[in-house]
Amino acid sequence: MKTVAIVLGFVVAGIVSGMAGYAIVERRNPVTAIAQIFVPTPQQVFGRQNLLVLVEGLDYDYTSKDEEYSSDSRSDVIWAVNLDFANKRVYQLSIPRDMIATMPNGSQAKINQAQSEGGVKEAKSVIADWLGIPGFDRYVILRIDATKAFIGAIGGVDVDVKSSDCLRYNTGCTGERLDYDDTWGHLHIHLKEGMQHLDGPAAVGYMRFREDWCSDPCRIMRQQQVLRALVTKLKSNQVNTIMHLGTLLAVFRKYVQTDFTDPEIVSLADYYQGIPSSSIVSAQVPYTADVDLPNYGDSLVPDTGARAHLVATMLVTPPTPIPSPDAMTLAAIAPSTLRVDVENGSGVSGAAHRAATLLRQAGFTIGTVGDADRSDYATTEIHEHSSVLYAGAKVRESLSPRLRNAAVVADSAPSASPGASSGDASDVTVIIGTDFSKNAPPPALDHS
Repeated sequence: MKTVAIVLGFVVAGIVSGMAGYAIVERRNPVTAIAQIFVPTPQQVFGRQNLLVLVEGLDYDYTSKDEEYSSDSRSDVIWAVNLDFANKRVYQLSIPRDMIATMPNGSQAKINQAQSEGGVKEAKSVIADWLGIPGFDRYVILRIDATKAFIGAIGGVDVDVKSSDCLRYNTGCTGERLDYDDTWGHLHIHLKEGMQHLDGPAAVGYMRFREDWCSDPCRIMRQQQVLRALVTKLKSNQVNTIMHLGTLLAVFRKYVQTDFTDPEIVSLADYYQGIPSSSIVSAQVPYTADVDLPNYGDSLVPDTGARAHLVATMLVTPPTPIPSPDAMTLAAIAPSTLRVDVENGSGVSGAAHRAATLLRQAGFTIGTVGDADRSDYATTEIHEHSSVLYAGAKVRESLSPRLRNAAVVADSAPSASPGASSGDASDVTVIIGTDFSKNAPPPALDHS
């Protein structure tokens, strides 16, 4: 029961701010708790092995009386979420709101315009067509101030505030400030890099910050950061969460619109309780150009190849790791042309340096070596963000033979910073899990 709030956060890939309070209350009900042994699995409830969910956060504006409103509003956040029941995993694919899409009338507009023109029905149709999937099975819409209210209800969250250079390249974290004021939009962001405790307004401000070279891609990364901080807070401080159940429930009832039924929510919560963080895969659709779209201004041209790749590896039924190509294809990739970052997520001291040594001896160019965002990765993950096809698979074959099935996840390729060399970006990031420490052979002695 204690993990239901976290699970529901996974279910809507970040919309913990509403459904968490509701689920905790429902699961703390003695009748529900006693009856949970009779709760059917999602496979039984939905009659399938996965569920595609559209998650939207609504944009808003202000009236002449300085009152918030969201009628005819656009989507401020767009996530396609795949609940993979077969593998007990959750896939969350973020779509920048400024991506160019085709509307039902054949015109081109920013993809978030669909919600404004035709509500959730049109948004589901346009976004599904844009992704090339049959459709969405359910939706979750987060109304104004839900995230702010939820974070306030649990007493704030601890977030490692980062500038865009730090987010994108894992370097340059030198205490830079994030400053931005929008009086009309009631957005005032004055944060300095580093770990700090953020209340609701500050956390939402950090999530919305996009006033630099990285814009929406880093904005999405910050949203994912705050989501992880929310999950961590709920997981580590159950007493605090329980004490605020009434407020959490009120947030849900006021701010969340969904077509999930109560029995469906209970089934999903029961099924996903205890899911490890490593079973949640997040990525965002990259873009190839920023153009001036008539009537809409700066808009993003999607990378159609990368989008198809992400859809195939995250939203199919069920997703499977990117397979290794044949030996000849891999042999044609020169290891020295690939830069690899290695992060230790295993909690085992020195694991990242051991892996980096193996990869260096295999001929790869090693970038940064350090700690991952967490130390509880059970399985090693290989994140591919390279223009070199099968770069992740090439790296994977140089690790322990027992890790040949490690998941290769296609992440968004970083956009070049105007102030940084694109050569500083890695092609592949390896996050070391405990399976590496158990299975990896010791690196050969380097006598050079």
